[in-house]
Amino acid sequence: MTLNEGNIKEQKLNEKIDNDLYKDLFFEALEGIVFWTGYGKIVKVNEAACRIFECEEDELLTKSIQDFVFLKDAKYDRIVDRLFQEGSIREELAFLMPNGQMKYLEFTSKLHSVENFHMTIFRNVTDRKQIEQELRESELKFRKVFEGALEGMIMWNGNEVVDINQAGEKMFNLPREKIIGRSLMELLTSFNIEEEELISHFENLNMNGYTNEMLQINTESGRRMYFEFSAKQNVFSKLSVILFKDVTDKKEMEEQLKKSDTLNVVGELAAGIAHEIRNPMTALKGFIQLLEDSIKEDHSMYFNIISTELKRIESIINEFLLLAKPQSLKFFEKDVTKIMQETVDFLKAQAVLHNVQIISEYEKELPLIYCEPNQLKKVFINLIKNAIEVMPNGGNITVSMEISQDHFIHISIKDEGIGIPKNMLEKLGQPFYTTKEKGTGLGLMVTYKIIEEHKGFIQVESESGVGTEFHIYLPFGSR
Repeated sequence: MTLNEGNIKEQKLNEKIDNDLYKDLFFEALEGIVFWTGYGKIVKVNEAACRIFECEEDELLTKSIQDFVFLKDAKYDRIVDRLFQEGSIREELAFLMPNGQMKYLEFTSKLHSVENFHMTIFRNVTDRKQIEQELRESELKFRKVFEGALEGMIMWNGNEVVDINQAGEKMFNLPREKIIGRSLMELLTSFNIEEEELISHFENLNMNGYTNEMLQINTESGRRMYFEFSAKQNVFSKLSVILFKDVTDKKEMEEQLKKSDTLNVVGELAAGIAHEIRNPMTALKGFIQLLEDSIKEDHSMYFNIISTELKRIESIINEFLLLAKPQSLKFFEKDVTKIMQETVDFLKAQAVLHNVQIISEYEKELPLIYCEPNQLKKVFINLIKNAIEVMPNGGNITVSMEISQDHFIHISIKDEGIGIPKNMLEKLGQPFYTTKEKGTGLGLMVTYKIIEEHKGFIQVESESGVGTEFHIYLPFGSR
């Protein structure tokens, strides 16, 4: 195209723009409009384009669009190729202004728009790009905090889990794929948390916008775990966040310290009074035996009551002393199935007298455990005797043993007695706390102490009118 032909075409372009059809579009547009030739040379611009490119109109008309492109790299080449192949394109590029300012411009280009001139419409999106970059950086920082946090974190929208961090996966012992997308309520109730308790927590959250609570979770291995959690609604983008921390070790330590303090008090009490009580007890028993032959027939009932109560006092003193004296235990690798079977055989006669049947269900080839056999036998005797005594009208006691998760053997002793109210379960194992009319609670305290010495733990489930089930977990493997 000759210079004269070019001037004629530019004149036609100006005439076209000056007519009413294009006037408002070109001069009043907020976007920058640039007409250019096939070589990229700028031939016509509006005021908005001058503002965007930080140039006067006369200066812009001496330049080509590619003069402003910051990087003429492979991406730029692909854009140019697509434009000439497809005839139009919409893209974004970084442009460098004559004053050294960098701008991100979104542009739409169309070939042969007016009189064989090509048109590009520019929009300054620098602020948007900066905001997007800041958001990406903010999201990256949040993601680093989210994934690196030692506390578990769950994000949810409505009631659906949106994300969980690595610490949360570890605490719940579930992979992320089995958590994301689930109902938060359904996830928590799957860990045997009562729905009423959860509803109460969520009502508190909905009322105040945040909540700090404690949750007790029962894992698949049977272990009871405790979590402190803080929840806040609508932290960002309608997402709510829960931070939860495993305080099981802290809680167990507190319980152990509490029991240890109780044992120390009981031990000091036992050590202090056992000798003083036993001396008069010995004298009383001796005189009762001397008087036995001289007691008349009609007073024999009183003699029997006195003898029985003296034996009961002596039994309580022995239990005190068992708690007071530190036991030097020697552990051996033994078959817990054999220990349990010997205990069941020993108590069968007593069970028959009370119209009770003991049902045994043992998993085959259970691993050996390191234990003190006589101490474990004492535990099994205590629990099975208690089960017999809570069924005055007879029934079944089911004793089962199986391998549990985390290298534990799970031993269950289940009765069909009257059950224990929920508010009393937590107090089991405390001295002088018992559900039996003439019990002392020391037997269960001894039971808990022995299992703790074997690095195990006890859990109790009970339902009033249905029965009670004691779960004993004992570790196996090297000690």
